[in-house]
Amino acid sequence: MSDDSRNEAEQRRRKLGELRCRGEAYPNTFRREDLAVDLANAYGELSKQALAETPVEVTVAGRVMLRRVMGKASFITLEDPSGRIQCYVRRDDVGEEGYADFRHLWDLGDIAGVRGTLMKTNTGELTVHAREAGLLVKALRPLPEKHHGLADRELRYRHRHLDLIVNEESRDVFRIRARLVTALRRFFDERGYLEVETPMMHPIPGGAAARPFVTHHNALDTNLYLRVAPELYLKRLVVGGFERVYEINRCFRNEGLSPRHNPEFTTVEFYQAFADYVDLMDLTEELLRELLQDVAGGTSITFEGREIDFGPAIPRRRMTTAVAAETGIAEADLLDETRLGEIARGMNISVEPDWGWGRLLMEVFEARVEANLVAPTFVTHYPLEVSPLARKSAEDPRLTDRFELFVAGREIANGFSELNDPEEQADRFARQAELKDRGDLEAMHYDKDFLAALEHGMPPTAGEGIGVDRLAMLLTDSSTIRDVVLFPQLRGTGGDES
Repeated sequence: MSDDSRNEAEQRRRKLGELRCRGEAYPNTFRREDLAVDLANAYGELSKQALAETPVEVTVAGRVMLRRVMGKASFITLEDPSGRIQCYVRRDDVGEEGYADFRHLWDLGDIAGVRGTLMKTNTGELTVHAREAGLLVKALRPLPEKHHGLADRELRYRHRHLDLIVNEESRDVFRIRARLVTALRRFFDERGYLEVETPMMHPIPGGAAARPFVTHHNALDTNLYLRVAPELYLKRLVVGGFERVYEINRCFRNEGLSPRHNPEFTTVEFYQAFADYVDLMDLTEELLRELLQDVAGGTSITFEGREIDFGPAIPRRRMTTAVAAETGIAEADLLDETRLGEIARGMNISVEPDWGWGRLLMEVFEARVEANLVAPTFVTHYPLEVSPLARKSAEDPRLTDRFELFVAGREIANGFSELNDPEEQADRFARQAELKDRGDLEAMHYDKDFLAALEHGMPPTAGEGIGVDRLAMLLTDSSTIRDVVLFPQLRGTGGDES
């Protein structure tokens, strides 16, 4: 806080002290009855004369965002959740004492309530002519300088409350995100999916290749893990007879920070019995078009200056085909493990000795192809080596019936036909355990309890996870995940505004 801001804060505390001496400094008796947007919609087109002839009584409240203090009459602008409305405060209407308080004890950022009648100013602005004006909350800290916006994006993330106060575009982002989540629920509910909640703390981390956060349960004297994915619990529900389930909730991965990654993030994950990965690609296309219609009003959006259209059928490309097309490398070379290793090293990829053909292909794809997939694209047939929970392809045992959806160079969704053979799943878990013993912090644990559930029989099933944060980024044209997460993780505490 600058010296000027600190001095202003001290003045505000002195004003609060004066208010306390008079009685209740933070009253809770005022009830707002009208919102700015409703008044604008209902009366904004009426003339000054029409409002004068038929007075409209209103009661508004909000944060003081503008003040024009004059002699015996002044203007303020209040902001409520719907927008802003101007108020005209005159000494002859609110009384000598009320007007003196208004002039000397009110500041920008305070929260106030006004009762009065609607009027139009000579410039045609809809205004509340105050009969009563009272201070409801004294803001002890001033709003940021140039209160129309915070220029420092880091400060916006660290002090999201200030960002929301002064930046309408930030409020719009989170309104859009809320509509997105509502539309997701409606989509799955209408198709017979059951919304469920599964544990956030797991005795064994699983469901994705990721490094978990570890915590400790004191009463049980045991370590628990914040979930990296809800997959293994949701599949238990399919075993139990809930054949269409979904969950919208948090996942946690102990990874670095980047414009696309926050250690705490939101996904929608869903499972459908008697379906395969092709069915889910079809469903995903339907879902995205419906979401965009609901939230954006059409199937085309603009993201980072490029138009992205979800209206046409989304192309589906095998991973080897996509790599060959983007790099010019013959697909036959990509299918040869020795040659693929040479290609990866030639791309300056640091190849580990225990990587097989599948890991090599995945690394080449991520290094040279992923960022170029701007238009919506399904990439299919992921290697088994990097897909420990997916069903093996009937065409090639090195591949799986798996896809990922890429938009604007970002992975948006990951889905596959589920592996429901408990013995094969046990073998895959054993391989993951070997990798973990060799130091792979992202490898999965051997989950005996999940295997026991599979042994009771899980019907043929397909499942998918979609990143809600990344969808929100697309719909709001946000280049960093921090713009669509209300309180993103940041380096340093950043908790002190002083």
